[in-house]
Amino acid sequence: MLKKMLILLLISGSFIFAEGTKSHQKKFGLGVMLGEPSGLSGKYYLNSTNAIDFGLGYSVATKGKLVLHVDYLHHKADLFDTNEPIILHYGFGAKIKTYSDKDDVFGVRGVVGLTWSPTDLPVDAFFEIAPVFNLLPSTKLELDVSLGSRYYFDLTP
Repeated sequence: MLKKMLILLLISGSFIFAEGTKSHQKKFGLGVMLGEPSGLSGKYYLNSTNAIDFGLGYSVATKGKLVLHVDYLHHKADLFDTNEPIILHYGFGAKIKTYSDKDDVFGVRGVVGLTWSPTDLPVDAFFEIAPVFNLLPSTKLELDVSLGSRYYFDLTP
């Protein structure tokens, strides 16, 4: 289980360092998400339109199992004609769910959601839906739904 989580974290880290050197805007947000799963949520912007996000949480649907997901996201900011910045985000990723009494589960995710990101505050709020296709140890389709918020730290020197 730990080996799978380390591999997933290394993959996500390689996205950050490979793309992060090209990005002109480096922002990292950390916050909470509620739903399936509930826990910590983080997002690292690679540039103005792409980001890596992750979640580390507690699975409500499977009675307390630890869940880690990492996604690569693309953002479309100009779809909605509003006074507030509402951004469509979508992408793909991977998910690991751990169990103490049976095999861990590994799956791939597709993600779509909305992010409200006010320009004058270092926060965002998001809602997302992610169909998950579990691949190991057996195939099964699940649905993750989360509502959350993050605070952004300025990483520019």
